[in-house]
Amino acid sequence: MLDRLTAPPLPDWLAAELPFSRYTVRAAGRTVHVMEQGEGVPVLLVHGNPTWGFLWRKVARALAGARLRLVMPDLVGLGLSEHPGADFHTLENHGQVLAALIEGLGLDAPVFVCQDWGGAIGGLGLSLAGVMPRAVVAMNTVLGPPREGFRPTAFHRFARMPVVSDLAFRALSYPQRALHLAQGDRGSIRGATAKAYRWPLSFAKGNAAPLALARMVPDSLEHPSIAPLKACEAFLLRHPGPQEVVWGDRDPVLGRAFKRLHATLPRANVTHTQAGHFLQEEVPDDIAAAIRRAAG
Repeated sequence: MLDRLTAPPLPDWLAAELPFSRYTVRAAGRTVHVMEQGEGVPVLLVHGNPTWGFLWRKVARALAGARLRLVMPDLVGLGLSEHPGADFHTLENHGQVLAALIEGLGLDAPVFVCQDWGGAIGGLGLSLAGVMPRAVVAMNTVLGPPREGFRPTAFHRFARMPVVSDLAFRALSYPQRALHLAQGDRGSIRGATAKAYRWPLSFAKGNAAPLALARMVPDSLEHPSIAPLKACEAFLLRHPGPQEVVWGDRDPVLGRAFKRLHATLPRANVTHTQAGHFLQEEVPDDIAAAIRRAAG
C-alpha cells in the first residue's frame, strides 16, 4: 500500500467545489494528487489533457450516496500532481505511474471511467498492473492506435508546429484558455470553472504537460505511442464485463473517433449526446447513470 501524504492546499474559492478526501502518494517515483469520494465498488476515473480531477466533480456529485469508491487522480504534469519536464511525457511513463497507483491503492477490478488521454493511459496502466476492470465507461477517447492512412486533427497538427506551438502552449496558456471552444455548450466552461482549469498550470515553469501530451498523439504509424496503444487495445479487447460509452457528438477534437472506440468496446451500450469534448461539464447525469449501470 502507498503512504498517503497531505495534499497541497487549495484556495477557498476552489476548495468549495471539491469537497472530497484529498491526498498525495508516491507512485513509480512520481508524486500524484488523488481525490476520493465514498466507499464500495472501486471506480477509477482518469481525465485527459489539459484537465485534472476537477473535471469529475459534477459526476461525483451525481453519484453521492451510491455504494461506490470514486478515485480521481491527477495525471502527472497536470492538476496538483508533480509537474516534470517534457521528457517525462511518454505513454509508457504515464502507464507505469498509473499501474503503481492501481496496485498501491488496492483497486482490484475497478470500474474504469475515462476520457481523452485518460483512455489509453488508464487502459495501459490497468494492463501493466495486470488488473482487468470490472466494467469500462468511456467518453470521447481512443483506446488503440490509428489505422493506415489516418490524418491527425488540426489541434494535434498545430501542436507540432515549431516555435508557434511552444509560444502558444507554454507562454499563452493554450489550450487552457480555449477549452470552451471544444464544447457543445460554450457557456459550460466560463468564469470560475474556466479559472479552475487554468489555475494548476498558471506558471510557465511547470506547464510542460499540455504540449507534451498533445505531441504524444501519433502523427505517423512509426510514432513512439503506437506500440503502447496497441498493447492497450489488445488488453481491452479481452474485457469480458459491462461496457458503456457516453459520446459527445459536438466534439471538434475527437468527435469523429467514435467508430474507432466502438471497435475496441464492441459490446458497449452507447449514449449519444450533444455535448462537446469535456462531457463531464455538460452531461454529468448521463455519465453518472452509465457508471451506475456498469457497476451493477
